[in-house]
Amino acid sequence: MKRLMKRIIGTLTSASSLASLLGLAMIAISGTARADGDWRRGCGLQTLRGSYVFNPHGFNIVNGVAQPVAVFEGIDFNGDGTLTVPFATVSVNGLILHFPPGGTGTYTLNQNCQGTLTFAAGPISFDIFVRAHGKEIEMIRTDANTVLNGTAKRVR
Repeated sequence: MKRLMKRIIGTLTSASSLASLLGLAMIAISGTARADGDWRRGCGLQTLRGSYVFNPHGFNIVNGVAQPVAVFEGIDFNGDGTLTVPFATVSVNGLILHFPPGGTGTYTLNQNCQGTLTFAAGPISFDIFVRAHGKEIEMIRTDANTVLNGTAKRVR
């Protein structure tokens, strides 16, 4: 009889522990999904406000040949669909280009946190996805003969 009681108590204790662990895991998973799911609460132009640093890498395709590109650029979002560029350094196939402050552009942002961004100089266009409550923007260039993507991160 004692053995049977020990087995029942052991099973109940294990089942209770397992249920507790499963409950904690479900809370953790649902909390993470809500915290990272900006699109569930919606985005708008005002989601992007402040200074970001954009550091993409990729290639320009010239006459069928891929030339490496790296960019280090500041982007100041005004929260109204407009932006300015306070600085930009670009390396194209090893040639370093420094751009003075004063560049401009525009962006759109749907409620699902997807949008577009266009720098006026060029123009140069990107598809964007905003995440982490506007702290990060995933960007991919959409112009022909380019393969360029990266993340812009808010710095203030």
